[in-house]
Amino acid sequence: MTNSLRMRLLWWLLVPLALYVFVTGKSEFDNARHTADLVQDNQLVSSARMIAGEVEWVDGFLRVDVPPAALEVFVSPYRDQVFYSVTVEDGQLLAGTPDFPGSPTAASERPTFYDAGRDGDAVRAVAFVRQMYDNGATRRVLVSVGKTVRSRDAMAQQLWQPQLVRQIEMIVLAVALVCIGLTFELRPLMKVKEDVADRDPMQLAPIRVERLHTELRPIVDAINQCIARLGVQVAAQRRFIADAAHQLRTPLTLLGTQLQFARQHGGIEPGLAEALAAMHRSNRSMVGLTNKLLLLAQAESADYARLASEPADLAAIAKEVAEDLALLAQTREIDLGAELDGPAPVTGHPGLLSALVANLAENAIRYTQAGGHVTVAVRTGGTKVTLVVTDDGPGIAPEARSRVFEPFYRASADTEGTGLGLAIVREIVQAHRGEITLGPGAGGRGVTATVTLAAARNPLPPAA
Repeated sequence: MTNSLRMRLLWWLLVPLALYVFVTGKSEFDNARHTADLVQDNQLVSSARMIAGEVEWVDGFLRVDVPPAALEVFVSPYRDQVFYSVTVEDGQLLAGTPDFPGSPTAASERPTFYDAGRDGDAVRAVAFVRQMYDNGATRRVLVSVGKTVRSRDAMAQQLWQPQLVRQIEMIVLAVALVCIGLTFELRPLMKVKEDVADRDPMQLAPIRVERLHTELRPIVDAINQCIARLGVQVAAQRRFIADAAHQLRTPLTLLGTQLQFARQHGGIEPGLAEALAAMHRSNRSMVGLTNKLLLLAQAESADYARLASEPADLAAIAKEVAEDLALLAQTREIDLGAELDGPAPVTGHPGLLSALVANLAENAIRYTQAGGHVTVAVRTGGTKVTLVVTDDGPGIAPEARSRVFEPFYRASADTEGTGLGLAIVREIVQAHRGEITLGPGAGGRGVTATVTLAAARNPLPPAA
């Protein structure tokens, strides 16, 4: 999870936002508490002044009549307790609570606020002194008003909690928008990933950088440079294989001719004649392997853009291949047939398509027992052309069907072959952007090879 780019970006967003919300939330709580304190303090001062205004001299004595309005300002649904006290400097209580909670350290004519407690409840109180004059006498009257802080705390919560909720909603909205934005903005990167993951291992075309972010283009450019270097190496390797195979063809052909001549020369001992025959068979296998390597190198280096320039008739190619392999099938006592629906235009290289059909048909003939049947069929339908080669031989085990397309892999060691036929077929099919599948033959016997190619859009040229 920590290696996820999306999660890392979210952390970079969430941590500063969380710190911001914490700092601003504390500041807003302090502001809300200060506002609630001001409101309550103003209520206390108003009530104390109203009570002090009712203190008067009556017949030489101080009297006070506390009006109900002085206490009604504290009415709230939080059941706060209200205390008040009016005392003379000598300690005489004129009105109010005898055991008023707390007392100011130094009361004066200016309101003095202080915090106290009563029965486990916090109390906020105010006190100030009023000078009372009468016939030259001066008396100091201390007026105190206190109230529990339940309504003040509730007001602070009411002022602060909506701000906190908005801050949390802002974080949630920011995270949601970032997730949505990252999902959209990372799509080009996901397309690059899919382009790399879905491409064929031998596809060395550069990755497209259209609509890719500027920050990601250097990465793709570096990948393209690596692909280009790999393409150079692969091309050099293919050229080496093709050149080596081409250079081997002439001496191998000459060696075959010399061995054939030596075998026809009279007076050869039986042991030497047998050795020459074995050498001739080995030389013929080497010639076949060389030709297969040349064809494989040609198929691997085929360019679809070049192959798709002209249409070719797959049905005509299949018919020609069947005619060429008729002698081989007759020699091995195989019934070789062709089922053609008519012209089957596809876009591709006629030589490679001929090698495709020939390798499939020759493999079927080679691995089918004497008296067996091999059928080459070409069918057209809509935008697809299908080549089907069926035999009733021993077949291929299901677990080996995915490996028979590997170079030099042979499903059976009892039959001569190079192990390159189906590898060449796969390369040719991929070069033509087609599909090939292997399955059981009719009745579960043998093998059915099905090749699907795109039908040509352009009509076939008229026959000469």
